[in-house]
Amino acid sequence: MSSSAHQDSERFGFQAEVVQLLDLMIHSLYSNKEIFLRELISNASDAIDRLRLEMLTQHEQPDDEGPLQILISYDADAGTLSVSDNGIGMSKQEVIDNLGTIAKSGTREFLKALTGDQRKDANLIGEFGVGFYSAFIVADRVTVTTLRAGLDTSEAVRWESDAKGEYTVQPAERSSRGTTVVLYLRDDEKDLLHGFRLRSIIAKYSDHISVPILMPAESDQAGEEEDGESGEAPGTPERYTTVNRASALWARSQSEITAEEYHDFYRHIASDYADPLVYVHRKIEGRYEYTLLLFIPSHAPYDLWFAQSRHGLRLHVRRVFIMEDDGQLMPRYLRFVRGVLDSADLPLNVSRELLQSSQLVASIQAQAVKTILRLLKDTAEKEPAKYAAFWKEFGSVLKEGIVEDYANREALAGLLRFRSTASAGTDQDVSLADYVTRMKEGQDKIYYLLAPTPELAASSPHLEIFSKKGVEVLLLGEEIDNWVANSLPDFDGKRLESVAQGDPDLGGLEDEAEQEAKQKADSDFADLAARLKDALAGKAFEVRVSSRLTTSPACIVASGPDIGVNLAGRYGGSGLPAQPVLEINPAHPLVERLNENPGDPRFADWAHVLFYQAVLTLGARVDDPAAFVSQLNDLLVALAEGQQA
Repeated sequence: MSSSAHQDSERFGFQAEVVQLLDLMIHSLYSNKEIFLRELISNASDAIDRLRLEMLTQHEQPDDEGPLQILISYDADAGTLSVSDNGIGMSKQEVIDNLGTIAKSGTREFLKALTGDQRKDANLIGEFGVGFYSAFIVADRVTVTTLRAGLDTSEAVRWESDAKGEYTVQPAERSSRGTTVVLYLRDDEKDLLHGFRLRSIIAKYSDHISVPILMPAESDQAGEEEDGESGEAPGTPERYTTVNRASALWARSQSEITAEEYHDFYRHIASDYADPLVYVHRKIEGRYEYTLLLFIPSHAPYDLWFAQSRHGLRLHVRRVFIMEDDGQLMPRYLRFVRGVLDSADLPLNVSRELLQSSQLVASIQAQAVKTILRLLKDTAEKEPAKYAAFWKEFGSVLKEGIVEDYANREALAGLLRFRSTASAGTDQDVSLADYVTRMKEGQDKIYYLLAPTPELAASSPHLEIFSKKGVEVLLLGEEIDNWVANSLPDFDGKRLESVAQGDPDLGGLEDEAEQEAKQKADSDFADLAARLKDALAGKAFEVRVSSRLTTSPACIVASGPDIGVNLAGRYGGSGLPAQPVLEINPAHPLVERLNENPGDPRFADWAHVLFYQAVLTLGARVDDPAAFVSQLNDLLVALAEGQQA
């Protein structure tokens, strides 16, 4: 390095989160430390992918300056390990942006996730996009020399840091595009400075990388074909050998690929530390030719509910990486799916605009969605425990498809799971098909109850008549369930009906004697219902005699189809239906007493207490808690004193 370069050196302080991250790397992560090499190789592979994409869009060939590859070398005397690529490289500003700060919100999530024993596990780093910093798990100093593709060699940059809060950036000498990362290993990590050790790590973690990974040939390996192809690496005088398979895994025959290879590939493209839950590998031939290799993770990614959460598919054209999906290849409700889609028919310079209007892409997306839904259906039927694990992680997301994807609504409906009054615990373990098989004789509807939480649903008075008759009710307590219920009118020819909306239609479940008793109660309590409506003017849209209550004095229902109470509560409302109807139980002692004493001077107080009790059991909000408490206390005092109330 020239003296002028040293004079141009600039010193910067790391972003606060980077300092915290580096401290964690150095002092806490000591489980599976060898994955640092996986992360650096993965970064090098991504740099080559980005170069391909950029040059293809400019109608240039990325390998005009020599084959694209990753070089791994070491110097035992100097105690250094180098990872070099001839990918896209970085400009000075990109070096500062990428290596000095972490813009991704995932960093906080990463630091938060590392609690307890996880603080020791370096496997987590890839998931959160902070893989470069894993170099400091084994090194006390790291340098990066890089030249951005398209820039003059005079604009090469050298970045250096000892992870003590600062880094330097200065001009460098580099004759061709790409990046070289040099790790100055700590004394207790010098076991990495052996060819066999490095090769075994690469074979374990990076064999699936489609870019050739080269290392200097060992003296006992030169010329041995089983160790890979030998040849001259561009720009170096040594003989190099390819140490990975260097082929697109998805392009190989399924019979040649082991489960371990699939898992390794998934962990690479998903930056996950765990194996996938299930996966499917299909080659489609016909009018269009393309390959799908799709994975469903075993756990939800940290950004699943972020507004700008990443989609997990990578688009390739004839094995060349083109772009990551931004919603064109897989609908949002399947955003947790990871994998590769490789088309033989799309142009290499395909644009996002073309994707939006392409009939081919529409056909591929439709097939990819059907493939995933079929995979989930097969898993549910053949491995119910595995599907239960999937539903726990991704069920709420899959429900979005009922609203968004009309074409696949029937298939999605079969995959839904709910908690019901027949559930043994709190898990959502009941399918609509399960429900239909358990329907009572004479029952022609699927009954459900929406409530702010599953717990409130399970204890709701709306269930009383259904519990008495042994009729199962689905308990819906998630925000998305409002939309599901309104978007799914029927299943298997059975209409879905809320037990908290309108007058309950029990159909064949109600015998003649019950119908006659209801008609008599309507007549006997008609005057009381009218007086209650007058007393609750502005609060109750209507008051009527209930046929759904058996033990509670009253409940509130919607007068008709309603968006549900969850969204109203979410947006700061009372949580009541738009037109709340107070239903009274003619068999309850309190209601009977009010009916028998039309001249009760405290009737208005009783009416409000009855109404507000029903509001609370609904899980909604009392609009004037102080007035409610005052009325309740007055009534209790009057009763305690034995006064007529």
